[in-house]
Amino acid sequence: MYLTSRPAASLATIGRSARLAGNVLRYCVTDTIAMKLPVREVIEQMWILLKVTALPALLMAVPIGAEVSVQVGGIMNQVGANSLAGAASGLGVVGQGAPMAAGLLMSGAAASAIASDLGARSIREEIEAIRVMGIDPVQRLVVPRFLAMIAIAPILCIVIIAAGVAAGLTISANVNDVVPGSFWQSFGAFATPTDLAFSVLKSVIFAAMVVIIAGLRGLEAKGGPTGVANAVNASVVLSVFCIFVANLVVSQLQLMFFPARLA
Repeated sequence: MYLTSRPAASLATIGRSARLAGNVLRYCVTDTIAMKLPVREVIEQMWILLKVTALPALLMAVPIGAEVSVQVGGIMNQVGANSLAGAASGLGVVGQGAPMAAGLLMSGAAASAIASDLGARSIREEIEAIRVMGIDPVQRLVVPRFLAMIAIAPILCIVIIAAGVAAGLTISANVNDVVPGSFWQSFGAFATPTDLAFSVLKSVIFAAMVVIIAGLRGLEAKGGPTGVANAVNASVVLSVFCIFVANLVVSQLQLMFFPARLA
């Protein structure tokens, strides 16, 4: 029974997620054409999400950049290649560290905020009341959060890149005795605009996945406060898993069509 029911339930969840994603995209297009987007609600959600993610983004970026510089700097000191310290920051922070940090941050902070908000509305039967009034909760509640998350994802990615590279430069210059000019020269040689574009693209994809997963779990929350807690937990876990899989797929596509080379 378990071997047959769990795969069926998983496929059903994937189907509901795909249907929710389709409805969200449809409302984004139709409301934009009809000029009915809740701009004020989107701005409010952007501010709420930025408040819970901006400071943690900085706190995550500094250790990432410092760790890359310390770990790679020690090896480069042994082989006498200190001038390539910037390449490590370019390849490590820009290529993988920043989008993954942004994605994990959104899955931890933003997904829990969205799932808890929608889940609390579900257990108080506000979602059913909205449907009774003839309003689609996806259009009214999920779409503004989706647009807000898509808008702040590139901001978080750029902030993490800037803070991580700055931390790497500081460690390289003060600990490993790397000349700042050689740091930036090697950074510019290995970190291309394509890497930055894919980094931002990854963060946007991660943001869309986080909102869809958290929105679905929040709208389907049942069973009182325990149901809200389960929805938040499931949103975070599933978001992290999907982010790792999506990062692997996008990185592989980048290597296939845009192989790494000197700028």
